[in-house]
Amino acid sequence: MYLLIAITAYIVVLFLTLRDIRIYKRTRYQSYRKGAMKGIAAMFATLLGAILTLANPSIGLLLVLIGLFINRKGVREKVFQNAGTLDRFLGKTDIDNQ
Repeated sequence: MYLLIAITAYIVVLFLTLRDIRIYKRTRYQSYRKGAMKGIAAMFATLLGAILTLANPSIGLLLVLIGLFINRKGVREKVFQNAGTLDRFLGKTDIDNQ
């Protein structure tokens, strides 16, 4: 059960990081770049925690929690003007600064 929680947290952090990368690629806003970089660090901590959960669930889940705290959202620019829920979920933006 603990491993399932750790893997789910890793998948969530992975998805949010990929979403930040996609938004940064489209808009070139530095806040999304910073979020993607924090997401990469959080993915490492979460993956390490998931691996350690097999040996010691307490230490592993602590690392997963630390990874989730690293990945917390900061101040971001508004990139969604009239996008729907699915578009926001997938990271499609109304702004395109390529």
